[in-house]
Amino acid sequence: MFTSILLQTPHWVWGLLAALTVIGFKQTLPRRRSLRSSTALPLLMVLLSLYGVASAFSAQPLALLAWAGGGAVTLLLAQALGVWGEIRWLPQERSVLMPGSWLPLVLLLGLFAIRFGVAVALATTPGFAVDTAFAGFAGLVYGAFSGMFLARALAVWRAVRASTRHDAAW
Repeated sequence: MFTSILLQTPHWVWGLLAALTVIGFKQTLPRRRSLRSSTALPLLMVLLSLYGVASAFSAQPLALLAWAGGGAVTLLLAQALGVWGEIRWLPQERSVLMPGSWLPLVLLLGLFAIRFGVAVALATTPGFAVDTAFAGFAGLVYGAFSGMFLARALAVWRAVRASTRHDAAW
C-alpha cells in the first residue's frame, strides 16, 4: 500500500519537497535578509497552513477553531521560550540578521509531512473529511506549525521595533 501511495503521488509534490528541503537547509546558516524576505516565508507558511485546513475540512468548523487554538498556544509558548530571540535588525544595513538554525527546516518538513499525511488519509478514507475528531486533530497540528511560523515573523518585527526605539533614545 505504501508503494502504491508513493507511485500515485503527483510529481509536483516531490518537487515541492525538494524546494522546501533546499529552503530549509539554506536557513541553517546565518544570513542577512531584507525585512520583506525575512517575514514573507513565515507568513506564506501560515497562509498555506490555513488554506490546508480550510480546503480539507470546509464542513468542519472545529478544524478552523482548532487551527486558531493550536496557533495561539504555540505562538505564546514560542514567545515565552524566546525561540526566535536571536534575530537582530541591522539598522545601518537595513537588513535582518537571521541566525542559522535547523528549526526552520524541521518546521517546513514537518508541515509538509502533515499535509501529505492528511491528503493520503483523506484520499484513502474520504469519511475523514467529516470526522470531527480527525478534523480537529489535523487543525490543531496545522495550527501549531502556524504558531511557530508566526512567532518567527513577529520576532523579526519585534527586533526592528526594538532597534528603532533604541536608536530614537540616542
